[in-house]
Amino acid sequence: MRARADQQWTERIKRLLKAELSRRGITYRELSARLDAIGVHETEDNINKKIARGSFTAVFFFQCMEAIGCQTLRLHDD
Repeated sequence: MRARADQQWTERIKRLLKAELSRRGITYRELSARLDAIGVHETEDNINKKIARGSFTAVFFFQCMEAIGCQTLRLHDD
């Protein structure tokens, strides 16, 4: 039961990151360059794999948010 709940959370955070990238029209290649600019070295391929798996750390998530200039997140569409 817990594994299913964890998987739901994983999918939710993965969708959230992908949505923020999509809203800004940022590709994984551009994200890689933006991360590099803030001192985080991730290849486009590594980013693709991390996001596809959805098993990235909170640190990686916040690094991505910083790199794309996201200052606020909307967690629910109420």
